[in-house]
Amino acid sequence: MKLAILSCSPRCYSTRRLRQAAVDRGFRPKVLNTTKFSIDLRSEQPDLYFRSKLLSHYDAVLPRIGSSITYYGTAVVRQFEQIGTFSANSSAGITNSRDKLRCMQILSRHDIGIPETTFVRDRRDVLPAIERVGGAPVVIKLLEGTQGVGVILADTVKVAEAIIETLHSARQNVLVQKFVAESRGRDVRAFVVGDRVVAAMRRVAQGQEFRSNVHRGGRAEAIKLEPEFERTAVRSAQIMGLRIAGVDMLEGHDGPKVMELNSSPGLEGIEGATGIDVAGAVVDFIKEQVQFPDIDIRQRLSVSVGFGVAELTIPAGSQLVGKTIRDSGLRDLDTAILTLQRGVTVVPNPRGSREIEAGDRLLCFGRLSSMKSLLPDSPPRRRRLGKLPTSAQEVVAQIQRESAEELDF
Repeated sequence: MKLAILSCSPRCYSTRRLRQAAVDRGFRPKVLNTTKFSIDLRSEQPDLYFRSKLLSHYDAVLPRIGSSITYYGTAVVRQFEQIGTFSANSSAGITNSRDKLRCMQILSRHDIGIPETTFVRDRRDVLPAIERVGGAPVVIKLLEGTQGVGVILADTVKVAEAIIETLHSARQNVLVQKFVAESRGRDVRAFVVGDRVVAAMRRVAQGQEFRSNVHRGGRAEAIKLEPEFERTAVRSAQIMGLRIAGVDMLEGHDGPKVMELNSSPGLEGIEGATGIDVAGAVVDFIKEQVQFPDIDIRQRLSVSVGFGVAELTIPAGSQLVGKTIRDSGLRDLDTAILTLQRGVTVVPNPRGSREIEAGDRLLCFGRLSSMKSLLPDSPPRRRRLGKLPTSAQEVVAQIQRESAEELDF
């Protein structure tokens, strides 16, 4: 079985360990420099060239894409996907996780703990944004920083404002996050492979440094993750579209807070701390999954006019609540249920005798107009109300402010 390891650093620890693990398991691995590929596009015949020669067949590809070549690297991975090669991480997953803002935006739609985060550009929005995340101290992050580079702790609002203004003047986009004080100088790295955490470590900063990255001198120690942290790590990776990921979490008073996901997590720190053969777990997973190339379900199933894939969240007042799938009438409406999700449990191809409950999420394929008719009209979204006024003068002032805001927008 041929495995292509995409890496610009063939001598680094992670690349050497992955290559050796592949050799030990009967693969024929080859480390290929990501920047040496050429992409050719023709109708029904996408091709890849390496050093100007047509690339031979590979059964799988393991991307190790550095942040400096994200755009080109994901284009190469995407081309492997187009020619039917199994990729350990999808191009979309790598893109989603590399941008910290995009990562937080995707996770925020789900029941995943994340630090309160804000993203602003206008100087006038900086102070209100800092207040919305709880005030100083705050953590300021460059959107594409790695290994702790571009992560700054601002102890006061004035310092935070000055740092953000300086970075904006240098045309840098930054995130502002609430500082989780109880995790100062500590975080958890969970190494996810497929649907499980194969190894985990706690990283502890040294001295006055608040960043716990090993590259910043942090000390790593093996830990056994609590179930809540393990579920959060696996779900976060799946939501981002990553099969292999390093999930970094803070230990908050109210549970895990996901900081970011790394699509090319390093192996040296976690293997050294835990003694676990993480590289071997990665290669074993690839061997199990190589027969299942990426499929864009929406692209494959939306070829007929009016048909497509949609996720239906069943509200409490729905006519489907309390009915079995067989009696729901979905099949009569040319709608097939691919999966049913209830909480964190996912049931593929659910039986007709299963009863539908409020809150169930049904992934369906069928006629879009029919699926739309099953759901009640969405109520208009209301703006969150601030503190209620306590006097007539304050009521008048609030109405005037809101009127001015409406005119501005």
